[in-house]
Amino acid sequence: MSRSALVGNVTAMLEDAGFVVSDRCAIRPKSFDIAARRGEDLILVKILGNIDAFNEATGHEMRRLGTYLNATPLVIGLRSRDEDLKPDVVYFRHGVPVLSPDTAYNLFIEEVPPLIYAAPGGLYVNIDGDLLADERQDRDWSLGQLANELGVSRRTVSKYEDGMNASVEVAMELENLFGAPLTSPVSVLEGADDVHETEATPDDPEADPDDEEVVAVLTRAGYEVHPTLRSPFKAVSHEEEEKDDDVVLTGHSEFTKAAEKRARIMSSIGHVTHTHSVYVVDRAKQESVDGTALVEREELEQLHDAAELRKVIRERAEHEEAA
Repeated sequence: MSRSALVGNVTAMLEDAGFVVSDRCAIRPKSFDIAARRGEDLILVKILGNIDAFNEATGHEMRRLGTYLNATPLVIGLRSRDEDLKPDVVYFRHGVPVLSPDTAYNLFIEEVPPLIYAAPGGLYVNIDGDLLADERQDRDWSLGQLANELGVSRRTVSKYEDGMNASVEVAMELENLFGAPLTSPVSVLEGADDVHETEATPDDPEADPDDEEVVAVLTRAGYEVHPTLRSPFKAVSHEEEEKDDDVVLTGHSEFTKAAEKRARIMSSIGHVTHTHSVYVVDRAKQESVDGTALVEREELEQLHDAAELRKVIRERAEHEEAA
Protein backbone atom coordinates (compact mmCIF):
# COMPACT_ATOMS: atom_id res chain seq x y z
CA MET A 1 0.00 0.00 0.00
CA SER A 2 1.34 3.45 -0.91
CA ARG A 3 1.79 5.97 1.86
CA SER A 4 -0.75 8.27 0.22
CA ALA A 5 -3.35 5.49 0.24
CA LEU A 6 -2.52 4.69 3.87
CA VAL A 7 -3.02 8.35 4.84
CA GLY A 8 -6.36 8.33 3.00
CA ASN A 9 -7.48 5.15 4.78
CA VAL A 10 -6.52 6.47 8.23
CA THR A 11 -8.25 9.78 7.53
CA ALA A 12 -11.45 8.01 6.45
CA MET A 13 -11.34 5.76 9.53
CA LEU A 14 -11.00 8.73 11.87
CA GLU A 15 -13.86 10.55 10.14
CA ASP A 16 -16.02 7.43 10.48
CA ALA A 17 -15.14 7.47 14.19
CA GLY A 18 -16.53 10.98 14.52
CA PHE A 19 -13.30 12.97 14.35
CA VAL A 20 -12.95 16.28 12.57
CA VAL A 21 -9.76 15.87 10.53
CA SER A 22 -7.50 18.59 9.16
CA ASP A 23 -6.16 18.74 5.64
CA ARG A 24 -3.05 16.66 5.12
CA CYS A 25 0.20 18.53 5.80
CA ALA A 26 1.44 18.06 2.25
CA ILE A 27 4.67 19.99 2.78
CA ARG A 28 8.16 19.19 4.01
CA PRO A 29 9.55 18.92 6.57
CA LYS A 30 6.61 17.80 8.66
CA SER A 31 6.41 16.17 12.05
CA PHE A 32 2.76 15.07 11.67
CA ASP A 33 0.42 14.42 8.76
CA ILE A 34 -2.99 15.30 10.17
CA ALA A 35 -4.62 16.73 13.27
CA ALA A 36 -7.94 15.24 14.39
CA ARG A 37 -10.41 16.10 17.14
CA ARG A 38 -13.36 14.31 18.69
CA GLY A 39 -14.80 16.24 21.61
CA GLU A 40 -11.98 16.91 24.04
CA ASP A 41 -9.67 14.36 22.40
CA LEU A 42 -7.14 15.98 20.07
CA ILE A 43 -4.54 13.86 18.30
CA LEU A 44 -1.59 14.73 16.06
CA VAL A 45 -1.00 11.76 13.77
CA LYS A 46 2.08 10.70 11.84
CA ILE A 47 1.29 7.96 9.31
CA LEU A 48 4.06 5.66 8.07
CA GLY A 49 4.42 2.39 6.23
CA ASN A 50 7.57 1.55 8.20
CA ILE A 51 7.78 3.11 11.66
CA ASP A 52 11.57 2.82 11.65
CA ALA A 53 11.49 6.04 9.57
CA PHE A 54 10.19 7.87 12.65
CA ASN A 55 13.32 9.52 14.04
CA GLU A 56 14.13 11.14 17.36
CA ALA A 57 13.91 14.73 16.10
CA THR A 58 10.39 14.15 14.81
CA GLY A 59 9.39 12.39 18.02
CA HIS A 60 10.66 15.32 20.10
CA GLU A 61 8.80 17.83 17.95
CA MET A 62 5.53 15.89 18.21
CA ARG A 63 5.87 15.66 21.98
CA ARG A 64 6.50 19.41 22.23
CA LEU A 65 3.47 20.12 20.06
CA GLY A 66 1.40 17.76 22.19
CA THR A 67 2.31 19.84 25.23
CA TYR A 68 1.66 23.23 23.60
CA LEU A 69 -1.63 22.20 21.96
CA ASN A 70 -2.89 19.86 24.70
CA ALA A 71 -2.88 17.01 22.19
CA THR A 72 -1.79 13.38 22.07
CA PRO A 73 0.98 12.68 19.53
CA LEU A 74 0.41 9.37 17.79
CA VAL A 75 2.02 7.27 15.06
CA ILE A 76 -0.03 4.87 12.95
CA GLY A 77 2.12 2.48 10.93
CA LEU A 78 2.15 -0.89 9.24
CA ARG A 79 5.43 -2.51 10.17
CA SER A 80 8.82 -2.32 11.83
CA ARG A 81 11.72 -3.76 9.89
CA ASP A 82 10.14 -6.67 7.99
CA GLU A 83 7.45 -7.52 10.56
CA ASP A 84 3.90 -6.23 10.65
CA LEU A 85 2.89 -4.49 13.86
CA LYS A 86 0.78 -6.79 16.01
CA PRO A 87 -2.91 -5.92 16.47
CA ASP A 88 -4.06 -4.54 19.82
CA VAL A 89 -0.50 -3.76 20.92
CA VAL A 90 0.83 -0.28 21.68
CA TYR A 91 4.45 0.31 20.67
CA PHE A 92 6.59 3.33 21.46
CA ARG A 93 9.09 5.30 19.44
CA HIS A 94 10.93 8.22 21.06
CA GLY A 95 8.20 8.58 23.68
CA VAL A 96 5.30 8.57 21.18
CA PRO A 97 2.65 5.77 21.15
CA VAL A 98 2.56 3.73 17.92
CA LEU A 99 -0.46 1.74 16.69
CA SER A 100 -1.21 -0.46 13.71
CA PRO A 101 -4.27 0.55 11.63
CA ASP A 102 -6.17 -2.42 13.10
CA THR A 103 -5.36 -1.30 16.65
CA ALA A 104 -6.42 2.26 15.79
CA TYR A 105 -9.68 0.94 14.28
CA ASN A 106 -10.46 -1.05 17.41
CA LEU A 107 -9.64 1.93 19.62
CA PHE A 108 -11.51 4.63 17.73
CA ILE A 109 -14.32 2.77 15.93
CA GLU A 110 -15.02 -0.20 18.18
CA GLU A 111 -13.99 1.75 21.31
CA VAL A 112 -11.95 -1.24 22.50
CA PRO A 113 -8.62 0.08 23.84
CA PRO A 114 -5.49 -2.08 23.60
CA LEU A 115 -4.43 -4.11 26.62
CA ILE A 116 -0.85 -4.90 25.58
CA TYR A 117 2.19 -2.71 25.09
CA ALA A 118 5.65 -3.48 23.78
CA ALA A 119 8.71 -2.66 25.83
CA PRO A 120 12.30 -3.93 25.96
CA GLY A 121 12.11 -7.62 26.76
CA GLY A 122 8.70 -8.39 25.31
CA LEU A 123 5.00 -7.65 25.60
CA TYR A 124 3.41 -6.43 28.82
CA VAL A 125 0.04 -5.57 30.32
CA ASN A 126 -1.24 -3.37 33.13
CA ILE A 127 -2.19 -5.43 36.17
CA ASP A 128 -4.99 -4.02 38.33
CA GLY A 129 -3.13 -4.41 41.62
CA ASP A 130 -6.14 -3.75 43.86
CA LEU A 131 -8.25 -6.30 42.02
CA LEU A 132 -5.44 -8.86 42.19
CA ALA A 133 -5.07 -8.35 45.93
CA ASP A 134 -8.83 -8.72 46.40
CA GLU A 135 -8.91 -11.95 44.40
CA ARG A 136 -5.95 -13.37 46.31
CA GLN A 137 -7.46 -12.50 49.68
CA ASP A 138 -10.85 -13.93 48.64
CA ARG A 139 -9.01 -17.22 48.04
CA ASP A 140 -7.34 -16.81 51.42
CA TRP A 141 -3.98 -17.16 49.71
CA SER A 142 -0.81 -15.61 51.09
CA LEU A 143 1.64 -13.77 48.89
CA GLY A 144 3.87 -16.82 49.10
CA GLN A 145 1.14 -19.19 47.91
CA LEU A 146 0.40 -17.08 44.85
CA ALA A 147 4.12 -16.73 44.20
CA ASN A 148 4.47 -20.52 44.20
CA GLU A 149 1.59 -20.85 41.73
CA LEU A 150 3.24 -18.37 39.39
CA GLY A 151 6.81 -19.55 39.90
CA VAL A 152 7.98 -16.09 40.95
CA SER A 153 9.16 -14.55 44.20
CA ARG A 154 6.90 -13.25 46.94
CA ARG A 155 8.37 -9.80 46.36
CA THR A 156 7.33 -9.92 42.70
CA VAL A 157 3.73 -10.70 43.61
CA SER A 158 3.80 -7.81 46.08
CA LYS A 159 5.01 -5.53 43.28
CA TYR A 160 2.18 -6.70 41.00
CA GLU A 161 -0.28 -5.68 43.71
CA ASP A 162 1.50 -2.34 44.05
CA GLY A 163 0.99 -1.63 40.36
CA MET A 164 3.98 -3.17 38.60
CA ASN A 165 3.08 -4.38 35.13
CA ALA A 166 3.48 -7.99 34.07
CA SER A 167 4.35 -9.98 30.99
CA VAL A 168 1.49 -11.26 28.87
CA GLU A 169 2.31 -14.81 29.97
CA VAL A 170 2.04 -13.94 33.66
CA ALA A 171 -1.19 -12.02 33.09
CA MET A 172 -2.73 -14.99 31.29
CA GLU A 173 -1.68 -17.32 34.09
CA LEU A 174 -3.20 -15.00 36.69
CA GLU A 175 -6.48 -14.83 34.81
CA ASN A 176 -6.51 -18.62 34.47
CA LEU A 177 -5.90 -19.01 38.21
CA PHE A 178 -8.66 -16.65 39.26
CA GLY A 179 -11.04 -17.02 36.34
CA ALA A 180 -11.40 -13.27 36.03
CA PRO A 181 -9.79 -10.46 33.98
CA LEU A 182 -7.16 -8.62 36.01
CA THR A 183 -5.79 -6.26 33.39
CA SER A 184 -6.59 -2.64 32.55
CA PRO A 185 -6.28 -1.02 29.12
CA VAL A 186 -3.47 1.21 27.92
CA SER A 187 -4.65 4.83 28.09
CA VAL A 188 -3.38 5.89 24.67
CA LEU A 189 -5.20 9.23 24.62
CA GLU A 190 -3.72 10.17 27.96
CA GLY A 191 -0.25 9.67 26.57
CA ALA A 192 0.04 6.13 27.97
CA ASP A 193 1.96 7.51 30.94
CA ASP A 194 0.75 4.64 33.10
CA VAL A 195 2.88 2.20 31.14
CA HIS A 196 5.60 4.34 29.66
CA GLU A 197 7.93 6.48 31.71
CA THR A 198 8.33 9.38 29.32
CA GLU A 199 11.05 11.91 29.83
CA ALA A 200 10.27 15.58 30.37
CA THR A 201 9.12 17.49 27.30
CA PRO A 202 12.21 18.08 25.12
CA ASP A 203 13.56 21.62 25.13
CA ASP A 204 12.55 24.04 22.38
CA PRO A 205 14.94 24.33 19.44
CA GLU A 206 16.61 27.63 18.65
CA ALA A 207 14.60 29.91 16.37
CA ASP A 208 15.68 30.14 12.76
CA PRO A 209 17.95 33.21 12.41
CA ASP A 210 15.52 34.63 9.82
CA ASP A 211 12.74 34.45 12.41
CA GLU A 212 14.58 35.92 15.40
CA GLU A 213 13.26 39.44 14.83
CA VAL A 214 9.65 38.21 14.62
CA VAL A 215 10.14 36.11 17.77
CA ALA A 216 11.56 39.14 19.55
CA VAL A 217 8.56 41.31 18.58
CA LEU A 218 6.07 38.65 19.68
CA THR A 219 7.92 38.22 22.96
CA ARG A 220 7.86 41.98 23.62
CA ALA A 221 4.12 41.94 22.90
CA GLY A 222 3.62 39.45 25.74
CA TYR A 223 3.70 36.14 23.89
CA GLU A 224 5.70 33.07 24.86
CA VAL A 225 7.03 31.70 21.59
CA HIS A 226 7.94 28.05 21.02
CA PRO A 227 9.89 27.63 17.76
CA THR A 228 9.36 24.50 15.65
CA LEU A 229 11.56 22.78 13.10
CA ARG A 230 9.32 20.27 11.35
CA SER A 231 5.85 21.79 11.24
CA PRO A 232 3.78 23.79 8.73
CA PHE A 233 4.21 26.78 11.08
CA LYS A 234 7.38 28.33 12.45
CA ALA A 235 6.21 28.55 16.06
CA VAL A 236 3.41 28.00 18.53
CA SER A 237 2.81 31.22 20.46
CA HIS A 238 0.58 31.94 23.41
CA GLU A 239 0.03 34.78 25.82
CA GLU A 240 2.07 34.07 28.92
CA GLU A 241 -0.98 34.17 31.18
CA GLU A 242 -3.52 32.77 28.69
CA LYS A 243 -1.89 29.55 27.53
CA ASP A 244 -5.07 27.49 27.18
CA ASP A 245 -7.25 30.20 25.67
CA ASP A 246 -5.23 32.02 23.03
CA VAL A 247 -2.77 29.81 21.20
CA VAL A 248 -1.53 31.12 17.85
CA LEU A 249 0.15 29.12 15.10
CA THR A 250 2.75 31.50 13.72
CA GLY A 251 4.34 31.51 10.27
CA HIS A 252 6.89 33.81 8.66
CA SER A 253 8.38 34.13 5.18
CA GLU A 254 7.98 36.04 1.94
CA PHE A 255 4.44 35.72 0.63
CA THR A 256 4.93 33.16 -2.13
CA LYS A 257 2.74 30.34 -3.46
CA ALA A 258 4.45 28.03 -0.96
CA ALA A 259 3.68 30.47 1.86
CA GLU A 260 0.04 30.65 0.77
CA LYS A 261 -0.12 26.85 0.86
CA ARG A 262 1.34 26.82 4.37
CA ALA A 263 -1.16 29.46 5.48
CA ARG A 264 -4.06 27.31 4.20
CA ILE A 265 -2.75 24.27 6.04
CA MET A 266 -2.31 26.35 9.20
CA SER A 267 -5.96 27.42 8.92
CA SER A 268 -7.12 23.83 8.58
CA ILE A 269 -5.01 22.70 11.54
CA GLY A 270 -6.20 25.69 13.57
CA HIS A 271 -9.83 24.75 12.89
CA VAL A 272 -9.18 21.33 14.41
CA THR A 273 -6.90 22.40 17.26
CA HIS A 274 -9.07 25.40 18.20
CA THR A 275 -6.20 27.82 17.70
CA HIS A 276 -5.72 31.01 15.68
CA SER A 277 -3.07 31.44 13.02
CA VAL A 278 -1.04 34.37 11.75
CA TYR A 279 1.51 34.58 8.94
CA VAL A 280 4.05 37.40 9.04
CA VAL A 281 5.16 38.59 5.59
CA ASP A 282 7.15 41.49 4.19
CA ARG A 283 4.34 42.60 1.87
CA ALA A 284 0.74 41.39 1.73
CA LYS A 285 -1.82 41.98 -1.03
CA GLN A 286 -4.67 40.56 1.06
CA GLU A 287 -5.63 40.43 4.72
CA SER A 288 -5.90 36.67 5.22
CA VAL A 289 -5.77 33.22 3.65
CA ASP A 290 -8.61 30.88 4.63
CA GLY A 291 -8.69 32.40 8.11
CA THR A 292 -4.95 32.76 8.63
CA ALA A 293 -4.33 36.46 9.20
CA LEU A 294 -1.56 38.05 7.14
CA VAL A 295 0.43 40.71 9.01
CA GLU A 296 3.25 42.68 7.46
CA ARG A 297 6.49 42.78 9.43
CA GLU A 298 6.40 46.57 9.86
CA GLU A 299 2.79 46.39 11.03
CA LEU A 300 3.69 43.71 13.57
CA GLU A 301 6.45 45.90 15.00
CA GLN A 302 3.89 48.66 15.63
CA LEU A 303 1.57 46.43 17.66
CA HIS A 304 2.22 47.13 21.32
CA ASP A 305 0.76 44.12 23.08
CA ALA A 306 -0.90 40.74 22.69
CA ALA A 307 -4.38 42.24 22.84
CA GLU A 308 -3.71 44.33 19.74
CA LEU A 309 -2.33 41.38 17.80
CA ARG A 310 -5.22 39.18 18.91
CA LYS A 311 -7.67 41.82 17.68
CA VAL A 312 -5.97 42.04 14.28
CA ILE A 313 -5.94 38.25 13.86
CA ARG A 314 -9.61 37.87 14.75
CA GLU A 315 -10.82 40.82 12.70
CA ARG A 316 -9.05 39.58 9.56
CA ALA A 317 -10.29 36.01 10.02
CA GLU A 318 -13.84 37.24 10.59
CA HIS A 319 -13.61 39.63 7.61
CA GLU A 320 -12.73 36.73 5.31
CA GLU A 321 -15.55 34.59 6.69
CA ALA A 322 -18.02 37.41 6.05
CA ALA A 323 -16.73 38.06 2.52
